Amino acid sequence: MKKLSAEFLGTFWLVFGGCGSAVLAAGFPDLGIGFVGVSLAFGLTVLTMAYAVGHISGGHFNPAVTLGLVVARRFAWAELPGYWIAQVAGGLLAALLLYAIASGAPEWTAGGFATNGYGTLSPGGYGMTAALLIEVVLTAGFLLVILGATSDRAPAGFAPIAIGLALTLIHLVSIPVTNTSVNPARSTAVAPFADTAALGQLWLFWVAPLAGAALGAAIWSFLLSDRAASGR
Repeated sequence: MKKLSAEFLGTFWLVFGGCGSAVLAAGFPDLGIGFVGVSLAFGLTVLTMAYAVGHISGGHFNPAVTLGLVVARRFAWAELPGYWIAQVAGGLLAALLLYAIASGAPEWTAGGFATNGYGTLSPGGYGMTAALLIEVVLTAGFLLVILGATSDRAPAGFAPIAIGLALTLIHLVSIPVTNTSVNPARSTAVAPFADTAALGQLWLFWVAPLAGAALGAAIWSFLLSDRAASGR
């Protein structure tokens, strides 16, 4: 239960802080919270919670990361369902609280509510193929960073910094395309609250990050890990 509680709280913080920066603050240019600010917010949420509770659960906060660690044989298949449930539940609670807070503003409408999408729901109007490709590629890269930064031969204590910076970079690259998912729990959390057709496109933000995570883990396992270097 400690592990599941840590995953619940970590994902809650990621959605509340990351999506909250987009829903509550990005609409006020005078505050300086825009494209870059939202990207930094997501990176900081992962960094802070990785230090806070990562030592309890491993600090996944993302179903794609959990799957990638399973594929890389860093995590047990048997624990995956519980982690996924805790992650989605934590994200949903965060989105519910964000909705309750944001709806207190005068003349407020949910709009996109920091959801992910393609076509008309893409910030830059990018199509489904572009969305699929960027989510797969960036999630694969994210897994490579996670697996490398947490390997036994990596410098101790710096993994959360590398992972947080990687997530910031991922958002800087892909916000114009999909509003950046790489995390099915984050996408699922906010989709029910949007005034758009985000729920109908949610499938892509499960399929693409999970496929990308499996791809990144496979690349690491077969080409970059100590096991691959030793031929085992």
